Amino acid sequence: MTEFTFSSLLRRGVSEIIVEQELLKLLESGKRLTLKQGFDPSTPDIHLGHVLGLRKLRQFQELGHKVILIVGDWTARIGDPSGQSYTRPMLSQSEVASNAQTYMKQFFKVVDKDKTEIRWQSEWYDRFTLDELIKLTSKFTVAQFLAREDFHRRYSTGNPISLTEMLYPLLQGYDSVVIKADVEFGGTDQKFNCLVGRELQEIMGQSPQQVMLVPLLIGTDGNQKMSKSLGNHIGVDETPREMYGKVMSIPDTLMMDYFELVTEVPDEELAELREQLNTSSVNPMLLKKRLAHEIVKQFHGTQAADKAEEEFTQVFQRKQPPKEIQIIELRETTGISSKPGTETQEDVASLLLEAGLVKSRSQARRLLVQGAIEIDGEKASSNLVTLKDGSIIRAGKRGFLKVAYSSEGKRDSTKS
Repeated sequence: MTEFTFSSLLRRGVSEIIVEQELLKLLESGKRLTLKQGFDPSTPDIHLGHVLGLRKLRQFQELGHKVILIVGDWTARIGDPSGQSYTRPMLSQSEVASNAQTYMKQFFKVVDKDKTEIRWQSEWYDRFTLDELIKLTSKFTVAQFLAREDFHRRYSTGNPISLTEMLYPLLQGYDSVVIKADVEFGGTDQKFNCLVGRELQEIMGQSPQQVMLVPLLIGTDGNQKMSKSLGNHIGVDETPREMYGKVMSIPDTLMMDYFELVTEVPDEELAELREQLNTSSVNPMLLKKRLAHEIVKQFHGTQAADKAEEEFTQVFQRKQPPKEIQIIELRETTGISSKPGTETQEDVASLLLEAGLVKSRSQARRLLVQGAIEIDGEKASSNLVTLKDGSIIRAGKRGFLKVAYSSEGKRDSTKS
């Protein structure tokens, strides 16, 4: 392996390696390493924040190392307490299984499916006995776990910590023992859990795994780590249009982090881009469009990225509706006529809900209060809006709906 490859592998997109010199020796030994990353399918979708670790796994795969993805179908029922100030509700087995199936499809947008082994925790924990559990818990003390930052914070403020939550790091750590992991990957919020696995391996007579921690990607709000529950995420399974638009919404200050962490743009070019931003020799909008294109291309291909960019330019820069727009047909009984200028009144919240542009009437109401619903370019002030054949409804930044008259007396929602 060249020095450049080492630098890219161990530096770019990496926050900390425990222990770096030991990992270097393993890499130089030529041994085919067993790499581990676990995912708890507590929610059904993967976002760009998850992709950081997966991208690093893919790089190791390309060097011939073995990747094992652990589906945490047991630990997901507990919920990882990392960074939480409250006890999470436990998920049912069916909820976890359903989420896991969605995860499976999304994993392989990043890692090489043919070079990846999938293991489910239930393979070993379904057979775990109470005797084995007691032996496992005997390896650590309560004091050790209360030293963990989030546990310590909750304990000192009087917030409850369930015993099941304390089991989480043990169960994750035991996964490393089962598969004899050489390296475990995770976000910086997983440091404690990964170190428990490292220590547990030593206690059980195995060589301790090395730990590679990747940064936590800041979400589109520019403040907190990317999270679906916070609504600041960019999902890997989102449409090219939605993905492109969300990338364009991130603060300019995050651009270089995203370039470095979730694109393949070479390091030398990244340095040039930083210099251009620092000297204001380039319009940040142009760089952000390049970033959005790179990210969409990664998950949907060049053609889809080109199309998403063209649509963004049309909608947000030229202030025109997209070329492809969802159409909702209104029944003849509403009074809409195909004659130009004939108008009727409709409940816009119902139309948006029916078309799938909002998930609930309350979401539609929020958009209305925020002035984020427009009818033919004019902000709507109430749910009851005036429409005519061909009216364009805009909901939020990226939701568009075109009204059409249906002479067949039906209501339907299609694409133009």
